[in-house]
Amino acid sequence: MIRIAVDAMGGDHAPREVVHGAVLAAKEYGIAVQLVGLPEIVSQELSRHNITGLNISVVPASEIVSMDEKPSRAIVKKKDSSIVVATKQVADGLADGVVAAGSTGAAAVAAQINLGRIANLDRSAIACVMPTSSNKPCVVLDVGANVECTPFQLFQFGIMGSILSEGLFNTKHPKVGLLNIGAEETKGTELVKEAYKLMQNREQLNFVGFVEGRDFPMGKVDVVVTDGFTGNVALKTSEGIAKMISLMLKQELLSSIRNKIGSKIAEPAFQSLKRRIDYNEFGGALLIGVKGVYVIAHGGSTHTAIKNAIRTASDMVRANIVKQIEWTLSLTTAGSKS
Repeated sequence: MIRIAVDAMGGDHAPREVVHGAVLAAKEYGIAVQLVGLPEIVSQELSRHNITGLNISVVPASEIVSMDEKPSRAIVKKKDSSIVVATKQVADGLADGVVAAGSTGAAAVAAQINLGRIANLDRSAIACVMPTSSNKPCVVLDVGANVECTPFQLFQFGIMGSILSEGLFNTKHPKVGLLNIGAEETKGTELVKEAYKLMQNREQLNFVGFVEGRDFPMGKVDVVVTDGFTGNVALKTSEGIAKMISLMLKQELLSSIRNKIGSKIAEPAFQSLKRRIDYNEFGGALLIGVKGVYVIAHGGSTHTAIKNAIRTASDMVRANIVKQIEWTLSLTTAGSKS
């Protein structure tokens, strides 16, 4: 049985929403969930639910890392914090993956210290899954772990993104694009030009060249590679546009009696659209490149997002994502850095 350790104290709505989501995940996916946190508080939340027959346990942790603490200092100082203990569950072989909501920085530091980076990998990265018009998700990385990157690191991100797309979505020969201001080979910074040279004609990648910001929402590629600064801007911009369209659509639908009637008729379609673009449906970002499955849920996650983050973590375990990355990178020659 797959075992997922969950930081029960992380996020804006912890522990109530986290515990609720964990119970739903254990019930729907038949996995073992380890809730890590202050035992009395977590157990009290668990008592609100019927967990008969579910494989849910409480792993004690006496400290909490808050959102306003400096991650590097807090993780080193608070060795018995819920996020550190949850991460150590994987490091010690007691769990197969981690789900943590709240501070992305704290999760990344905890993972780097307690799990370590995969051999032959320059940098780990944060990947997110973006909805597309083709109804086939697109993996975008890096979206925040590395503000500055080298061409070789972007090449390795492409490899990891391909493995994620194939493992999570059963994409055959995922199409990998490099984010740029144009599709022409002559455009862009020296970073992307050099990365382009490294990524083309490589057996590890189905590289299709440069893509623009408008291309991947239309489903033209399965994986988009970029540095963490650019990727984070693209991610936050996409989130903002999605919220803006949702708000504007709601305003228009409520603006007249005729529109209200029409919205009632079209309600199933609107609900379907909401599911396609809602981050709660996937659950969180993926910290890849560390020696363990690690899903970082949004700080404002509801129980639905936590449930789906746990599902994503278990899917990554089943797809053997970490081992696949280790094996593929071991075949990448050191000469690729040049």
